[in-house]
Amino acid sequence: MCELFGVSSKKYVEINEYLEKFYSHSEEHPHGWGLAIMDEYQSIIQKQPVKASQSEELKNLLSKPIAVKNAFAHIRLATMGYIDSFNCHPFTKIDNAGRTWTLIHNGTIFEYEDLKSYVSKQLGETDSERILLYIVDQINDLQDELERKLNPEECFKLLDNIITDLSEGNKLNVMIFNGEFMYIHTNYRNSLYYLKTEDTLFITTRPLNDENWRLIPFNRVIGIKDGELVFEGKKHNHEYLITEDQLNFIMEQLSPSLRESMKNNFGELYYAKEYRHNNQ
Repeated sequence: MCELFGVSSKKYVEINEYLEKFYSHSEEHPHGWGLAIMDEYQSIIQKQPVKASQSEELKNLLSKPIAVKNAFAHIRLATMGYIDSFNCHPFTKIDNAGRTWTLIHNGTIFEYEDLKSYVSKQLGETDSERILLYIVDQINDLQDELERKLNPEECFKLLDNIITDLSEGNKLNVMIFNGEFMYIHTNYRNSLYYLKTEDTLFITTRPLNDENWRLIPFNRVIGIKDGELVFEGKKHNHEYLITEDQLNFIMEQLSPSLRESMKNNFGELYYAKEYRHNNQ
């Protein structure tokens, strides 16, 4: 699995301190790191399939001030796909209207039929990359049908529908940026937090300091621009609760030293069993 970090700000903000704390979690997520600095026109992405704490490239990056309006960071614990740069986040794709879409994901898509055709099209092997390719294809199809670029409301409505549908039976903590708006979704409890300052919104898998971090709205897609909430989707009931079979499947693909980290990432199976029992 993975950890996510994002920032959306009205003005440039230096994020080195947040990044250093975030990347320090790489002992539990040793299979790669990534950083995307994003604006209206492009995403500048740097990533490596090595532990963040052992990366000279990342060390050099963090030695200089990093000031951004929009950025994503990611550290990877691989459960699907080889440990190589093609499987490191963030992923990016340009739609047929020229917008650059950038995605980071924490979770696993256990079953979603429409993603299967992208296995032969993607550069790497992750379900996360397939999610992005699928979303951009859906954007392109609607833009072709309308013969114009989607407006912000249309983009959000389409993403709300896609992500809500994808989240059923799957763990889908995801952050997406399209050059203007940042879209955020979590359907796994207590696994995505935000910190709001005057002009900036920080988002992360785990609080990075002792400030007043709050939980991201649960089981719904939200749209952010310049650090402010702009769109909020309909609440769905696709809370992800891991099954014993799913946990065993993932554990089989990890070394013993990383299995405890995976348990922490997914939470207690006991909670899922109790929740299902109490809600039958």
